Amino acid sequence: MKNARRISLGHNCLATEVTWSPKHPFDHGKDRTTLKIVRRVGASPVERGSVGGQACPDIFELADGSFAVIGTDKTDLLDGSLPADASRGGHERIVVITRDTLLRAKADIPDA
Repeated sequence: MKNARRISLGHNCLATEVTWSPKHPFDHGKDRTTLKIVRRVGASPVERGSVGGQACPDIFELADGSFAVIGTDKTDLLDGSLPADASRGGHERIVVITRDTLLRAKADIPDA
């Protein structure tokens, strides 16, 4: 698949590898070294009550300071409901995570 992205999942749904096409719009000119997961933000799925870590909404901090989110793709459902001052690029998806996932991550997200 052209411009495909691959995420390899390891123990407890921790993404260990991210690859993408260098020409993909998601790149924004960054080299591959900046898109490395450095830590999970918040509690692991198991700590949030997932039996065996199979349901894995999750948040990760990347080496460049940005965040990656594993969630349920709800783009088709929510795209038409975005406020007038919000937009989504063709390469972007709207993902949904549980309230508990975000609230438990709050303490781990730096203020600046």
